[in-house]
Amino acid sequence: MFYSITGKIVFLDTQSVALETGGVAFRCSTTLTTLKQIGEKGRTATLYTHLNVREDALDLFGFASEQELECFKLLIGVSGVGPKAALSILSELPPDKLALCLATGDSKAITRAPGVGPKLAQRVVLELKDKLAKGLELSAVTPEIEAAGIAAATGNAAEAVSALSMLGYSQSEAAAAVSRLDAALSVEELIRQALKSLARQV
Repeated sequence: MFYSITGKIVFLDTQSVALETGGVAFRCSTTLTTLKQIGEKGRTATLYTHLNVREDALDLFGFASEQELECFKLLIGVSGVGPKAALSILSELPPDKLALCLATGDSKAITRAPGVGPKLAQRVVLELKDKLAKGLELSAVTPEIEAAGIAAATGNAAEAVSALSMLGYSQSEAAAAVSRLDAALSVEELIRQALKSLARQV
């Protein structure tokens, strides 16, 4: 029904934003990612929207980018994932990081989202991994996603990713760090250099 709404920000809290346009203020539930991007009260902003129709309510959801909206639609299409859980996941993992988690099968990172347990996170990975290329137009991170997927699955890189995971890093973080290194390096050297790279990101 609504593709996007552009208007003045008249209300903000930790879970929603209201945009006034044409004398009407539309309140949209949203993510922490969008709230960080759209700016302060009084500024003009655009939200890409999704209207969720229920028997007893019409719920409007808004996002700062079309990528985040597409992620939201994919997530609520997963069995057991409602709008609240989808917002929680996207507040923890912006589209590029979510895509990396899906590509590397990293359900552990998804459980960092409040209210999302291991079983639900595994279902998200299982159901969305194959839909990644079709549903998420994330061309800017596609090479990294592909490289991380390869790193997580092959040779010395796979051993290095496994070792880094045991040290407490998520599989997607470990795979992304290892994928940027020369695959011909020894496992020990891959781990050493990846640790340096991960330490700089903290």
